[in-house]
Amino acid sequence: MWGTISARDEKKRRRGLSLRFKIAAVFTLFTAALLLGVNTYPIMTSRDMVYATKKTALQSQGSVVSSSLSALEELTADSVSRVMELLDVTPVTRMLVTDGAGRILYDTDRSGSNLGRYALLSGVASALEGNAWFTCAYSYADGAFASRSATPVMAGGTVTGAVYLYDYDTEQGDIIAGLRDNLFNMSLLFAVACFLIIAVLSATMTRRIKRLTAAVEVVRGGDYSYRIPVEGRDELAELSDEFNVLTGRLEDTEEARRRFVSDASHELRTPLAAIRLLSDSITQSGDMDADTMREFAQDIGSEAERLQRITEKLMTLTRLDAGVSNRQRESVDMKDVAERTLHLLQPLAAAQNVTIVTAFGEGCVVSASADDLYQIIFNLAENAVKYNIPGGSVTISLKAAGSKALLTVADTGIGIPEADREHVFDRFYRVDKARSRASGGSGLGLAIVRDAVAANGGEIWVAPRAERGTVFSVAFPLCQTEKEGRT
Repeated sequence: MWGTISARDEKKRRRGLSLRFKIAAVFTLFTAALLLGVNTYPIMTSRDMVYATKKTALQSQGSVVSSSLSALEELTADSVSRVMELLDVTPVTRMLVTDGAGRILYDTDRSGSNLGRYALLSGVASALEGNAWFTCAYSYADGAFASRSATPVMAGGTVTGAVYLYDYDTEQGDIIAGLRDNLFNMSLLFAVACFLIIAVLSATMTRRIKRLTAAVEVVRGGDYSYRIPVEGRDELAELSDEFNVLTGRLEDTEEARRRFVSDASHELRTPLAAIRLLSDSITQSGDMDADTMREFAQDIGSEAERLQRITEKLMTLTRLDAGVSNRQRESVDMKDVAERTLHLLQPLAAAQNVTIVTAFGEGCVVSASADDLYQIIFNLAENAVKYNIPGGSVTISLKAAGSKALLTVADTGIGIPEADREHVFDRFYRVDKARSRASGGSGLGLAIVRDAVAANGGEIWVAPRAERGTVFSVAFPLCQTEKEGRT
């Protein structure tokens, strides 16, 4: 057992860490992707802008030199040098001028060691074929732009030479490097801040979720009084609030269940104890006369009937609570049901010396179960007869009042104290417990009436009579056809 509990706790602990890890991983990946874009896009955009600027500048400069040299009849080292001395061009790192064969005629390299040699460069070869050529590269290691450009020298439609320019720019490279460093430092600070926020956020979320999980475990163990402190106004706070509402309802239901079981056990124990006492008396008495034994047997039968009535009422309440019924609601004339029900109560009223007075109106057709209506009217009328005074009366009236059918049962009994009226529909509640048991009451009749009324869409209330006694009133909505006929 302990091994099982430990394994379950360990599984829950891993599940909590896994959730925290997933939350942190999602936010970390998102932050990393964002920072990667912030560090990459500005650098690439700035680099491309420098590329475009370099291309325009070098190709323009190459075109100026090429145009100036194209006027020469023949490209020689001396003629090229004189032209270059006259040109005012933007200085670059290195400039080469070759003839049509690719031999170097002019080189800004002061050593002059390359003059007369062939320029074995891809750019020169492309220019001698009559094509303009350009390339530029940024070195992250050196922090500099290396740009190269080659332009053909044309004379009479023929390529007579090539101009090759090379520029090594560290100033623009320093700007890109500075931008890169600044972005990196800002991203580092942002990453640290995001990491702290992610850690706090994931810990907070998992803590609240784990608290909810722990609360579910407590409630599952049977402690329905447990409540979760509601923090914030987010979805988790709403979930916590709904959890508290649910546990409150469970607590009320559990309390009602315990009270019901306790009351039911008490009610069932009383007739069972009487039956056992009477049966023991019969078995232990060897010389009991026939009349006494017959009286004891009748008492046992009465208690058995009482036990059966209680059981049937409990089953009826269980059926109503579960919402399970094989009865269908239909259009029922309450007058017909009331007349049949009260006919069955006449012998009881005669035995109790109570007069039943009826006043039934027409047009009280409602949508309900006929059996439920019988049970409602029977229980109310039976209680009015049982708890009346000798020589008293019970007045039962039925009429259509507006859009409802109104049934009232008024008696001339001792009445119900005001403090007890709000509890008379509670299960096993009795105003006069001694008199209720003497009359065979179980305290379930009015509870069944209330649930049956609610199940058929009606309402019930109780009030004292002006003179003496109690009035129970039940109202059901009239059927639509009946309301239309009355209008």
